[in-house]
Amino acid sequence: MELYLDLLSPPCRAVFLFPKVVGIPFEFKHVDLLSGQQHSEEFGKISIVRKVPVMKDGSFILTESTAILQYLAQKYSSSVADHWYPADLQQRARVDEYLSWQHMNLRAHGTKVLLLKFMYPLVMDSEPPKEKVDAAVEDLNQSLKLLEEKFLQSKSFIIGEQISLADLVAIVALMQPIGAGMDVLEGRPKLIAWRDRVEQALGKELFDETHEKIMKISSLKSTLTSKPGLALMKEMFLKQFR
Repeated sequence: MELYLDLLSPPCRAVFLFPKVVGIPFEFKHVDLLSGQQHSEEFGKISIVRKVPVMKDGSFILTESTAILQYLAQKYSSSVADHWYPADLQQRARVDEYLSWQHMNLRAHGTKVLLLKFMYPLVMDSEPPKEKVDAAVEDLNQSLKLLEEKFLQSKSFIIGEQISLADLVAIVALMQPIGAGMDVLEGRPKLIAWRDRVEQALGKELFDETHEKIMKISSLKSTLTSKPGLALMKEMFLKQFR
């Protein structure tokens, strides 16, 4: 099985972490998003969507991170602990509920904050519009509030007392604005305790290894400015943020 990933991307980090933690063997295929490698002819033969993550299991190719995670949990259900994607209908529905909610909420808003606070000045050679940053931060805070009050509540993890795919997908999204230098957990002790539990369940060494690239993104400024993918990003910023 091959996984095409760039660990700057939260969905890619989730797809990388899960098989690592549960012991599913795979071959890591790096796709450098900032170099525009996803637009290459070679990658286009793997996926016309031209986004990562992509899973290639024999001749079967699957895109979309949550679909990949669910596929892996079900294909390897005999060896993957049930708590990751429970067989119980209502417990599984709770995981699916979070996975359905997150991509237009916590993940989208966390990534938008990273793009505006860190990438925008590099790509556009100017500061981002203040009203856009303020709106993105407010949206992120609303998502964090819902993560805490609706999904986590008083539980150790999102669906109960054990980690699931929902927690995995949530934590990688949370690390995006943290990588941009924003302490999104300040004043949120319940989420801080939850993050620590998730890190422990995943293994701190593996967690840190997986997030090394995003946590050191500020040190990559000199190399990022020469990446060809930034020209495509400039077009996106002009459409979305101007």
